[in-house]
Amino acid sequence: MQRSWWRHLPNMLTLARLVLAAGFFASLNVYRYPDANTVAAQIAIGLFIVAAATDWLDGYLARRWDVTSVFGRIMDPFCDKVLILGAFVYLAGPRFVIPERAADGEFFTMATGVYPWMVVVIFARELLVTSIRGVIEAMGVDFAATWSGKWKMILQSISVPVILFLVIHFDPVEHAWSNWTIEAVVYLTVIVTIWSGVPYVTRAGAVLGKKADGAQPNPVDDPEAPRSRTGGPDS
Repeated sequence: MQRSWWRHLPNMLTLARLVLAAGFFASLNVYRYPDANTVAAQIAIGLFIVAAATDWLDGYLARRWDVTSVFGRIMDPFCDKVLILGAFVYLAGPRFVIPERAADGEFFTMATGVYPWMVVVIFARELLVTSIRGVIEAMGVDFAATWSGKWKMILQSISVPVILFLVIHFDPVEHAWSNWTIEAVVYLTVIVTIWSGVPYVTRAGAVLGKKADGAQPNPVDDPEAPRSRTGGPDS
């Protein structure tokens, strides 16, 4: 009985990440740049860091105990995307608009440096990779995550709390270095996110090319591509 309970712990951590994400969104929902309810924003940073840490922890435990499940394969990437994509939606939202710049009609109005077009790019990348994976795996070909996807996830998980911390503690309007740091982190994240999708497109092209030529695609398309902690994608 005890062993059975422990085997479910990685999936429990995955669900905990979803709950933590909800708390993160709720905390940011009461914050308003520059200084309204900053305590709530600081709580949001803590919740995000803990939620991101559960992604590493459940992966470590699942690999250690060799635990895989259909539930984990579905829910792990779902919870990751809810947390990350939701975070960028909030960072591009009205709570982080710089009032004086918006009033003057300036082009750069976001304290976070995150703009809706960036969120569209991040969403587009995720939708493209998810669609490609669905088609290729329906053909019976393994389409596990590449290292580019792993690095993308790590960078996004770091950039969100860094951006929030700088916005809250070092107002980018008053501190030029903070503004430049935020801009650098945001654009690096967007560029890496776009770049991380390229290997998936090229791998899919190779598989579809073999299919068109009548060759049987290798069921293990990329043997060095790591799987997520429950055997599902971590792109």
